[in-house]
Amino acid sequence: MVSRLIFLFFLIVFQATSALAENRLEAEVNRTEMYEGDPLTLTVKSNIKLDFSLENLFDPGAPQLPMPDISKLETDFDILSQNQKYSIRTINSDMHGEITWVFQLLPKRTGALVIPALTYDGNSSEPIPITVREGQAPEAKAAVRDAFIVLSTDKEQVYVQEQLIITLKLYFTGNLLRGELSEPEHPSALIETLGNQREYRQFVDNREYRVVERRYAVFPQEPGELTFAPFRFDGQTRDASGRIQALRDSSELFPITVDAPPASFTGSTWLPASELTLSEAGLPDPLNMDSGDSLTRSLTVTAKGLTAEALPPLPQQLPDNVRRYPESPERETQALDEGLEGRLTQTAALVAVSPGEVTLPEIRIPWWDTTTDSEKVAILPARTLTIRGTAGAQPSMPPPVTIDTEQAVQPTGEQDQAYPEIAESSSHFWAWLSLAFAIAWLMTLGLWLRSRCRSANTGQPQHPETGEREAFERLLQAARNGKANTPALLLQWANLNRDRKHYRNLNEFLRENEDPVLKEELQQLQRHYFGREGGGQQGTWDGESLVHVLKRLRKQPSATPRNQPENTLPPLYPRELASRQ
Repeated sequence: MVSRLIFLFFLIVFQATSALAENRLEAEVNRTEMYEGDPLTLTVKSNIKLDFSLENLFDPGAPQLPMPDISKLETDFDILSQNQKYSIRTINSDMHGEITWVFQLLPKRTGALVIPALTYDGNSSEPIPITVREGQAPEAKAAVRDAFIVLSTDKEQVYVQEQLIITLKLYFTGNLLRGELSEPEHPSALIETLGNQREYRQFVDNREYRVVERRYAVFPQEPGELTFAPFRFDGQTRDASGRIQALRDSSELFPITVDAPPASFTGSTWLPASELTLSEAGLPDPLNMDSGDSLTRSLTVTAKGLTAEALPPLPQQLPDNVRRYPESPERETQALDEGLEGRLTQTAALVAVSPGEVTLPEIRIPWWDTTTDSEKVAILPARTLTIRGTAGAQPSMPPPVTIDTEQAVQPTGEQDQAYPEIAESSSHFWAWLSLAFAIAWLMTLGLWLRSRCRSANTGQPQHPETGEREAFERLLQAARNGKANTPALLLQWANLNRDRKHYRNLNEFLRENEDPVLKEELQQLQRHYFGREGGGQQGTWDGESLVHVLKRLRKQPSATPRNQPENTLPPLYPRELASRQ
């Protein structure tokens, strides 16, 4: 503040007059040869005669202290900072002033440069030639430099599309006012930043530096030699005395050899990774399910050293007695300490159509292990599901048998002996069947009494209304968007909304709630995915009709047998069997 007042005082009370013969403009630099990134100091001096005038003390229009025209400097130099100082002396009763301007410059390029002639008050300075060499001074060491860049990689040779990790560390001293650090760029490589930059302090040769560390994952796309432009840093710091200093450094990464995929690789998609795994979720244990049931199966492939976009779709061939309702694949790439990890998850709802054994085929993915430099195969073994028929399902009838008439009227002795064994087996069968029905009736009675007692004690339904409402909202959203898990969500909501609350599969719910419109809408959803020939998703989906049917179904009371009081025991036999009694 004091220096500013002194400057204003001299600015007001002294006015420059015409230059004397001794007035001159001198320019000098602290060095004429340097290496790129090194700043230089330009000092310009001028002597002028000053006229003391009290009239100017309170004159706001007094001329300001001028400075040379430096616009020509900006062609080849960055002006990092500038300041000025002045002094006054008396010679033979005349007052003379000396003004000094100090500029800190940073060359913009290498080669032969010239500081042009500067002009001030009719005087000009002499041009000054400057030589800027490429690289760094041979005697310069990192320990004595104010800023330097260190580059490293995890490999010197990679395959096409194999991950290469570049680590860039910037060391600098002082308080950084501004800084620009370049990043790797290459037209034939995919480059991803690994997380946020790290900042810490580190001692190098007993000198403390601040460090900025950045890491990049690079995936070369072409074989050959991979080279990058030099990494550069430009910045400014303020030292302990308050002066602004320029910081600049550059470093070049050594060439990386990129090899083509080996001819011995047998896979259809080239997958270079340090680790690749296959996993699945959603299958029942044991591997049994009823006809009409559905399950959600998820297949996941995870690869370290690859992005999720590089992973190929997984094969999904299934037998005819299982229908598949796929969801959109999910791809996710994570940045880990050792690099990128890609994950592809394919989820589908599987619906058992008919009884029998179903074999989910084996899945094999060949990949190249970059750690051992050899081919490996990720395998998901085949799974065999047993689909059981339900009680309400119509049993498959055996083909008719043609009986020879001569054999029919002339039974043999073997046939006569077989009849008692058949009768005996039938007797044992009906005895065990009767016992099973008796046990089932007792279990049903016990469960019904237990639910009655619980309802009487609490006065609340087993599932809160909020749970049913949330389940119904999820169902409506899936139906409106034509999601593959709509049938599974319908079964989940039905067990929360209807009185029975224990539907084992969707067919059981549809049989009890006879709604042909609902069945037709679900069939439309099925055709949307499979088409006439099971060929996959067909056209666009309009789920408003299905949503309307579901809302109407929700308003209807739970289905109960006709002419039966609400509090009576549930029937022991299914309606199909009871109608035959």
